[in-house]
Amino acid sequence: MDKRIRIGLALARTPCLIVAVILLNFTGRVFTASAQTETNLYTFGSVPNDGKVPYAGLVQGSDGNFYGTTYSGGTNNHGTVFRISPSGSKTNLHTFGDGNVNFANALVQGNDGNFYGTTYQGGTNGVGSVFRISPAGVYTNLHSFGSPLSDGRQPFAALVQGSDSNFYGTTYFGGTNSVGTVFRISLAGNYTNLYSFAGFPNDGANPQAALVQDSAGNFYGTTVAGGTNGIGTIFRISPAGNETNLHFFGDSPNDGQGPTAAVVQGSDGNLYGTAYGGGSNNVGTIFRISPSGNYTSLYTFGSSPGDGNFIGAGLAQGSDGNFYGTAIIGGVNHQGAVFRISPGGSYTNLYSFSASAVDGHQPNAALVQGIDGSFYGTAPAGGTNNVGTVFRLTVPLSPPANQISAVELAGTNVVLSIPSVATEIYQLQFTSAMTPTNWINQGGSITSSGSLLTVTNLGGALLPQGFYRFDITP
Repeated sequence: MDKRIRIGLALARTPCLIVAVILLNFTGRVFTASAQTETNLYTFGSVPNDGKVPYAGLVQGSDGNFYGTTYSGGTNNHGTVFRISPSGSKTNLHTFGDGNVNFANALVQGNDGNFYGTTYQGGTNGVGSVFRISPAGVYTNLHSFGSPLSDGRQPFAALVQGSDSNFYGTTYFGGTNSVGTVFRISLAGNYTNLYSFAGFPNDGANPQAALVQDSAGNFYGTTVAGGTNGIGTIFRISPAGNETNLHFFGDSPNDGQGPTAAVVQGSDGNLYGTAYGGGSNNVGTIFRISPSGNYTSLYTFGSSPGDGNFIGAGLAQGSDGNFYGTAIIGGVNHQGAVFRISPGGSYTNLYSFSASAVDGHQPNAALVQGIDGSFYGTAPAGGTNNVGTVFRLTVPLSPPANQISAVELAGTNVVLSIPSVATEIYQLQFTSAMTPTNWINQGGSITSSGSLLTVTNLGGALLPQGFYRFDITP
């Protein structure tokens, strides 16, 4: 029997706004989730002059491929930029070391389609740089840190593109007080120092993580050191450089300490993050903090058998509303773990990296959820050559299959995502009437493989206001 799931979707005839109301009707269906599955997609060091030791995470480009960096390897042994498909087909795009630029951090794709990143060393002064690289591998150095002397030095973190199209980032050292900076740089390379940290006791020091921008335009970040207790802070900074400290770590018993990762803003508006150490077991915590500074400790690592320890990476919010992350060590085999935590603090160990040489070890970077619903990440150790891997983790997500999880604009197109059931046939349909008598098929039908199904209605944003639904046939 044919089953139809409706979505009431009002579309304003502008590329700036989607308002969605989801109305779902099920007919006695029970959905069963399978266990999570980890797949090694690529082992580094597999070809001559290959990259090695991928400390940084991945970013999925607009072409569907993932882009990343390695800390070492390549022709000059100073690292590489690579592209890898969701199926594991890998291409080296750039080898660092030419022009004294090396040791790259994670990438971000700009709104011009190019990728932007930072290097911890190299550049004219040997203390780091900002670069641009095209999807085809055309490389441009945009800024060399260390000029003038009050400039930032040695960035550990990725950039974030702000709503003004400029990129914002942090440096671990440098600035007026030599304990780090926040900076802004344009697509063309116009560079501005926004803020110099002052350190203990009233300010943070040594920011190691990227920033995140909220809907009001402010940026949030963490510092590893500084603050009242000298073990790190959470701060807010405006695009103009006005900085406010929101939390000093160590101000309460069993608080986290030394946050090395970026915070992420959840769909509820709060910020979620990890602390590398601290907590009641002194192996790290997960926290939530509101934009105004209301702080809550959600979880202390080491609280259950096989739990992860020492969290070097931030969280990624999945399409099910939960947060997913990695632990450097811990897990059943003490080689690292992947975990899930709800916004309320309900924690689950999902995967323990194995002691096998084939599997990756000691993941140090955040995960990214692909458009297929799976999570992708890197491990800087392990693999056949013990110099790291790229892996995919497929996790049964909540909400259950056949419940719409996302509606988004992509230019003039409308993109809808739905966790699906294998072998079922999905047909996207549209109507402009509140009480329709005629649903119009949008594109062809798709037979699902059982992962997150992403359907694009080409030109959908140009349609009149209306409603979408999926017609699903078993």
